[in-house]
Amino acid sequence: MANKTIMIVDDSASLRQVVGIALKGAGYDVVEACDGKDALNKLDGQKVHLIISDVNMPNMDGITFVKEMKQLPKYKFTPVIMLTTESGDSKLQEGKAAGAKAWVVKPFKPDQMLQAVSKLVM
Repeated sequence: MANKTIMIVDDSASLRQVVGIALKGAGYDVVEACDGKDALNKLDGQKVHLIISDVNMPNMDGITFVKEMKQLPKYKFTPVIMLTTESGDSKLQEGKAAGAKAWVVKPFKPDQMLQAVSKLVM
């Protein structure tokens, strides 16, 4: 069985690394992007089973990225977990409206995130 591919979108290289190590340890393939624009460029038709995205990033923030990604027919139904320091209700509602399926607040425990991933991965 082929591994599931998960894209991590975060402007923090260290955070991408921590999340990547946890995901690879659980048997997932990982694609990294440093912001929403970079992520959209990397969504070039390859199968991505889940996206984990930060909210606050330069160039294109996570909410805008999710809205744009949902316009792409191939990624319309790809689940998204927002991984962010934002815990405010308005941001959460905005994320949900854009199409995010889960919201994990930093600092997070890798196993907590992996639980959310295993529930949502297609």
